Amino acid sequence: MLRLKLSAFLSLLIISFSYSSLVAKDGYKAISYERDSLANGLVVIYNIDKSAPVISTIMHYKVGSKDENPNLTGFAHFFEHLMFESTDKIKRGELDQLIQSAGGRFNAHTSFDETVYYIDLPSNQLPLALWIESQRMRKLNVDTIGVETQRGVIQEERKQRTENQPYGDAFDRITANLYKGGAYSWTPIGAKEHIDNASIEQFRKFYDNFYQPSNATLVISGDFDISVAKKYVESYFTKIPKSSMPKRENFVLHTINGEYRQEIPDKLAQLPAIFIAYNAPALSDSLYYATNLLSSILSAGESSRLYKKLIDETQESVSSSLDFIPMEKAGILLFVGVSSPNKSISKLEKLFYEEVNKLLKEGISDEELEKAKNIFEAEFVSSKKSTSSKARELASLQSYYGEPELINSELEKYMKVSKQDVLNAAKKYLDSDNKVVLIYKPEKVN
Repeated sequence: MLRLKLSAFLSLLIISFSYSSLVAKDGYKAISYERDSLANGLVVIYNIDKSAPVISTIMHYKVGSKDENPNLTGFAHFFEHLMFESTDKIKRGELDQLIQSAGGRFNAHTSFDETVYYIDLPSNQLPLALWIESQRMRKLNVDTIGVETQRGVIQEERKQRTENQPYGDAFDRITANLYKGGAYSWTPIGAKEHIDNASIEQFRKFYDNFYQPSNATLVISGDFDISVAKKYVESYFTKIPKSSMPKRENFVLHTINGEYRQEIPDKLAQLPAIFIAYNAPALSDSLYYATNLLSSILSAGESSRLYKKLIDETQESVSSSLDFIPMEKAGILLFVGVSSPNKSISKLEKLFYEEVNKLLKEGISDEELEKAKNIFEAEFVSSKKSTSSKARELASLQSYYGEPELINSELEKYMKVSKQDVLNAAKKYLDSDNKVVLIYKPEKVN
């Protein structure tokens, strides 16, 4: 399952999401649910949680940036925004008022592989959430006012995320070179000119192709009665006609062969930084679990190898991390190191390789493996506390695997990971010259 442990800085660079799907050890109550499907293809999952009088709904559309035409990028992310505009029965600006006046909140995210909408409300407001999602599914107004408004919003978001941030274009450069010419070679925000120049008709075609019940999973989690909820679902969604499955672009995955290295002057950077990106396993890869543990051993917390070596002992870095970014069909292991003042960025890079080579040569200890597994168990407990996080996880498991029951069988896979498995993952992905290396250096402004 997709688990990102990104630094606050890195989270500004990519539009994505974070969750952990593990199962508890003996004594922890398993997550129960009921799965249903409508004749039009919509999958619906019900999860009862009476711990608080709230409900959460997740509408998960299996469309992300990898599904876009390479000449029309940024569309999935654009619709994340446009879906908050208006529908046949919801006026512009009214959606926010409806949710807030009912005591709720709502948001959305886009990644390489998905676009997800979530609503949290008091439990007696379930009909409102379902009505809103049914309206947005097939009754969205893809019109000039909404489109032009959101073009401006996205231009501003681009400035905030990339143009006005130090190292802000790093992830764009990484994907463009790590997956050059393939479906993961652009980030979800897409190319500015594609969104600026796209026509209303092109946006409508994208909406009609992907925003269909056959391409969606709806999850309801919280304090509700299933029989009542099913009646609302039937009332709001069964009238939506069935459509064919979305027509997707031919998926192309090109991975880097050799090293791509670039030095970038940065007017906003106060300190030099280095980004080193490797290929990594996809969500369904057999080394997925071992790679998650590998990144934790190297980078999670002050007792991790990289923290002790780069920050504690040598003080070469003020910040460092090795993040595993898994996607449906590929993955990235990304080292980010920010140099300490008056220190050498080349020395920082050398120390990173030394620590990786030490692991490759000596392997890991029993204590390191146990610590990493304990971190995942703690994250599991935390991730199951809210209805929203459970709903999000059930939706993703259904969408990517067709198996929401994995929410109750995942920790076993982590517990079975051996020291040799972690070493195998390190050898396959980190012991490689196939990588992208970006070095950002502060540029003095006259």
